[in-house]
Amino acid sequence: MKRKDNISVAMATFNGEKYIKEQLESIICQLNNNDEIIISDDGSTDKTINIIKSFKDKRIHVIRGPKEGVKQNFANAIKECSGKYIFLSDQDDIWIDNKVELVTKCFEETKSDCITHNNDVISDDASKVIIDDFFKYRHSKPGFISNIYKNKYLGCTMAFRNTMKEYILPIPNDIEMHDQWIGVICEKHGKSFFLDKKLIHYRRHSSNVSSMNHHSLFKMIRNRIVFIKRIWGR
Repeated sequence: MKRKDNISVAMATFNGEKYIKEQLESIICQLNNNDEIIISDDGSTDKTINIIKSFKDKRIHVIRGPKEGVKQNFANAIKECSGKYIFLSDQDDIWIDNKVELVTKCFEETKSDCITHNNDVISDDASKVIIDDFFKYRHSKPGFISNIYKNKYLGCTMAFRNTMKEYILPIPNDIEMHDQWIGVICEKHGKSFFLDKKLIHYRRHSSNVSSMNHHSLFKMIRNRIVFIKRIWGR
């Protein structure tokens, strides 16, 4: 792949032995020699680390996670990323072959600071497509106020410029998830673009950290109040 700018992949892992090999294979084949994968592992007790080490790839760097949950595990990985563009990655999805090429091209063409792309949603064994078009399902689009009201950002489909790190970090511990925080922060301090191309297979299974279900009204109101306070202060 001929690409002038290096990228970092920020991955958070925890007991991901079931899917991590397939995920890393789908990422590594898209990397240049000067790219990197920063994996923050939050204390896996299964074979996750052994599987990662089995790749014997110098571009993969495993660091110790803070053991404070998924938000801070991602923050820990992001902090160590040095690439011009930082791609977020879960441990259990599958990247489509031209993801990196199309996203980096989109950065150049749109002059955006954060790119979020479309995806489909697959079953745990990848045998079934549960949702064919996530943008259509979620009514995904940029918008500072609208994404505070109802989050359209999905972390595993996001990439952002390294220059956004100074605004993104530290990620507050009392907000709900890192993806909404990163997306809205990038809208506040830069420009976000939603790329309507399906570039990962987003795997849903019983161990997913995030949920596509709604919280109670009380919790949604509380989450938004906390989120607005933290965004306003940043």
